[in-house]
Amino acid sequence: MTTPNPLANPATGAAKYKVLAAVLGAVVPLAVAVLYFFPGVFVIPGLDVKVLPAVNAGLNSLTAVCLMLGYYFIRNKQVARHRAMMGLAFLLGSLFLVSYVAYHSQVTSTTFGGQGLIRGVYYFILLTHIVLAAATVGLVLFTLYFALTEQFQKHRRIARWTYPVWLYVSVTGVIVYFMISPYYTS
Repeated sequence: MTTPNPLANPATGAAKYKVLAAVLGAVVPLAVAVLYFFPGVFVIPGLDVKVLPAVNAGLNSLTAVCLMLGYYFIRNKQVARHRAMMGLAFLLGSLFLVSYVAYHSQVTSTTFGGQGLIRGVYYFILLTHIVLAAATVGLVLFTLYFALTEQFQKHRRIARWTYPVWLYVSVTGVIVYFMISPYYTS
């Protein structure tokens, strides 16, 4: 006999998790924006974060792999493997967010030094990445909420949007890293 999921029962307070998802979906992008527009506000002297952009690219790469495997598994009705991959993608994405905030709280943004067509390509990728990354937070949290509360029809409906957006953000995060990395200062 399986244990009932307490989150699937609205009487247990699952609604508070929906509110939490909505609040985090708004607060996290705002916090990242504060770091961008007010660099150096939270500087911790002596903290060395030079390696974090490479770590972030690695986390984004692994997230993308987990997302693609999760998609493959659910298309092949391997629900337990899908859950494992999506849980791992969520964990990696969360670690990325912590690492990203740690880095950008200590270092001002690097300016892209490329010229000509590549400059336009870089800024197009960066702009779409940033806009969709802000939307991804809420999409992921609500997709996870609907899965955990066993509202699978709603989960599938939102996952159709979450998956390609989250995958795009993960992949373009790696592309942006490789395009900007030659311009990092030591």
